[in-house]
Amino acid sequence: MSIRHSLEGYFRFQELGTNWRTEMLAGLTTFLTMSYIIFVNPSILGDAGIPVQAAMAATCVSAAFGSLMMGIYARYPIALAPGMGLNAYFTYTVVLGLHVPWQAALGAVFLSGVAFLILTLGGIRQLILSALPPELYASVAAGIGLFIALVGFQKSGIVVANPKTLVALGNLREPNTLLAIFGLLAIAGLAVWRVRAAMLIGILATAAVGAAFGLVHWQPQSLKWTDFAATAGKLDVPAALRLGFLEIIFVFLFIDLFDNLGTLVGVAKKAGMLDRDNRIPRVERILLTDASATIVGSLAGTSTVVSYIESAAGVVAGGRSGFTAVVIGLLFLVALLVAPIVGVIPVAATAPALIVVGSLMVSTVADIRWSDPVVALPAFLTMVSIPLTFSIATGIAFGLIAYTLLRVIRGEFRSVSWLVYVLTALFIARFAYLSSAG
Repeated sequence: MSIRHSLEGYFRFQELGTNWRTEMLAGLTTFLTMSYIIFVNPSILGDAGIPVQAAMAATCVSAAFGSLMMGIYARYPIALAPGMGLNAYFTYTVVLGLHVPWQAALGAVFLSGVAFLILTLGGIRQLILSALPPELYASVAAGIGLFIALVGFQKSGIVVANPKTLVALGNLREPNTLLAIFGLLAIAGLAVWRVRAAMLIGILATAAVGAAFGLVHWQPQSLKWTDFAATAGKLDVPAALRLGFLEIIFVFLFIDLFDNLGTLVGVAKKAGMLDRDNRIPRVERILLTDASATIVGSLAGTSTVVSYIESAAGVVAGGRSGFTAVVIGLLFLVALLVAPIVGVIPVAATAPALIVVGSLMVSTVADIRWSDPVVALPAFLTMVSIPLTFSIATGIAFGLIAYTLLRVIRGEFRSVSWLVYVLTALFIARFAYLSSAG
C-alpha cells in the first residue's frame, strides 16, 4: 500500500466523503479567515510589555503546534491559536490592571494548561461535555454563528459602536467598508452558484480589488529566529504560585474550558461530528490537544491557546478530516517565515467570510424544539447572549442555568445530571462574583 493510500486511510477520507483537494482548500480557507491573529495577538500582548516580534513568533508556533496535533492526533478539522478575549484578559486585567509582570502571567497560563491536562486525563472535562443538555447544542452553534457574524460586521465597519444605542450602522461610504460589502456580495454570489471555493475565491478577489484601489498597505517586517528567544521559556511559574494568583489561574481555566466546549460543540454540530447520542468521538484527544497547546503556548510566550470558531469556515468549505487542521498548522509555520506576505490579506477581505459562515451556522435553530418552553427559553437565552455579551462561556451559562431551573420548576429534577447541577451552581457563583467585583 502506498504512503498516499495509507494517509487517506488514517484520515478516513473515504468514510468522511472527502479528498486531498477539498481538505487543502478547507485548511487554506480557515487559515485565511483566522490569519488576523498573527498580527492582532502580538499587538495586544505588546501592550503588556511582550516584544511584538517575539509575540508574533510565539503566536505562529503555538498555532502550528496546536493545529498539527489536532489534525494528526485528534483527527478533526479544528484549528487552534491564542484566543481572543483571553489575550485581552491577560494584558488589560492581569498585567496592566493587577500590575503583574508578563512573565508571571505566562506562568499562570502554564499552570492553567497543566490543570486542563489533569482534568482531561481524569475524565472531568469529558464528563462536563457529556453532561451538557443535547437540546442546547443547536443553540450554542447558532449563537456562535451570530457571534461570528457580529465580529464580521464590526470588522468590516458595517456595524459600529454607539453610546446611545450600543450599536449602529457604520459609514457605508468608507472605502474599506465598501470593500467588505463587495467581498460579501462576491462570496454570496459564488455560494448561490454552488461554487465550493466561494469563500476562498471571495477573500482573494476582495484582497486583489483592495490592492488595485490602494487599500492594501504593505508593511514589511523582518522576523528573525533570534526574536523568538525574547519570550521562549521566560515564564515565571514560582511567581504565579504566590498568594493571590490562584484566582487568575482559575479565570484562565474557567474561561478557556467553557469557551472551548462551546466552540467544540458548535463546530462539531455544523460538521456532523456528533454521534447518535450527541457525543463527539475521541473527545478526550481534542481536549488533550487543547491542554497541550496551552502549555506549549505559555512556554513559547503567548496567552492561552484555544479552539477557533473560525474553523467553521473550513468545515463549510468541505473540511471533514484532520488533514484540514494539518494544512492550517503548516500554513502557520509558513506564516512564521513570511509574515509580511500574510499581512497583505486585509480585514475587509476576511470579515465578509465571517458573516457568511455565521449565516450558515444559524441554520441549526431548526433542530430546536421551540414548542417546549423548557428547551426553547434556555436555547434562546444561549443563542442571543453569546453575541450580546461577546462571550461563548456566558451564553452557555445563561442557557444552562435556565435549563436547570425550568427542569426543577416542572418537577423533573431527577432527569438532570448531578454534574449539570454542579455546573449551574458554579455559573451562579461566577455571576455573583463578577457582580461583586464590578
